[in-house]
Amino acid sequence: MMRKPTWIVPPVVLFLSLFLIVPAGAMDEFDEASWRKQVEAASVEDLYAPHFKDGRFFNPWMPQDQKGFLRFLKWKLSAKKDNPANVAAPLPAVIPGVVERIRAMPRGDFILWVGHATFLMRLNGEYWLTDPIFSDRALLPKRQTPPAINAADLKKLGSGKLNVVVSHNHYDHLDRKSIEALPGDARYYVPLGLKRFFTDLGKQDVVEMDWWQKNTHGRGVEVICLPMQHWSRRIGQAVNETLWASFLIVTPSVTVYFAGDSGYFIGYREIGRRYPGIDYVLMPTTAYRPRWFMHYAHVDIDEAIDAFDDLRARYFIPTQWGAFHLGDEPPAYPALELKRRIAERKLDASRFIIPDLGQIVPVAGRGK
Repeated sequence: MMRKPTWIVPPVVLFLSLFLIVPAGAMDEFDEASWRKQVEAASVEDLYAPHFKDGRFFNPWMPQDQKGFLRFLKWKLSAKKDNPANVAAPLPAVIPGVVERIRAMPRGDFILWVGHATFLMRLNGEYWLTDPIFSDRALLPKRQTPPAINAADLKKLGSGKLNVVVSHNHYDHLDRKSIEALPGDARYYVPLGLKRFFTDLGKQDVVEMDWWQKNTHGRGVEVICLPMQHWSRRIGQAVNETLWASFLIVTPSVTVYFAGDSGYFIGYREIGRRYPGIDYVLMPTTAYRPRWFMHYAHVDIDEAIDAFDDLRARYFIPTQWGAFHLGDEPPAYPALELKRRIAERKLDASRFIIPDLGQIVPVAGRGK
């Protein structure tokens, strides 16, 4: 008797199927002008509209069409027409001795790229950490570069309580092992629906926030939760059961916008209007190819630059490149394309900071 074949889905396919809902659109064909018209047609008022219904969150300015797993498989199994995989692009260097270098500068604010969307910042004398992931894998995809520091290193820095900002629940942004390893008294700022994840891990100081909500952190610092155009899902949490968000950290001397993970939307313009004086933008630059598949949830390089302009910020720092291979473009490619676009668009290159892993970027507020 002939046995029926057993179909085995590659692990990377299973991983990406958890995190990518495919928007409607023709495969391999994508009209950038039409997409931008859709973006511009959205209503600013909808940025403030209710965004939770029947147990699920959604983006009210442009709800996302979901076309399911078959379209995802077509992407993974189809020929790549716009794939820069053969382009030589160097991975970021790793600068050693992070703890020693930080200890050697006991004063002054800075931003340090740990890897992917993880940044360690010292702002107003306190340490802040974004989307911490120190693990070797984001569920399944393996790191291409090591993190510049780990949780044990953070415990050596002292200087009071660690503050952690988490944008959403995807595995490359919310890593259970990394959270478990952080200091027990750390404070967490998370979107709606995620507090229980942290309290189940024994974390007690968790501030759960909705879009446009402001929290008075103390010492003249405010944390503002803001929209981003994305979605959520992980094992044990259904699609869009928890919210996704970007965050603004406002101190007396400097303002940092952590964009999280987002597609291009009119919210950037509104955030720039409502919160003038943003100094640094940590902007995602990953998993944007193929465009027909990725455009709703991930900005490409041109859109990342446009979002930076919309925010009216001083400095752009790219995030999420160089660690995990999540889109058609190789992990190192976004930084190369960013440099090309800066030259092609004749932009002021001094406003774009592309640090290596472990590089300390001194922070200066406006007027300094």
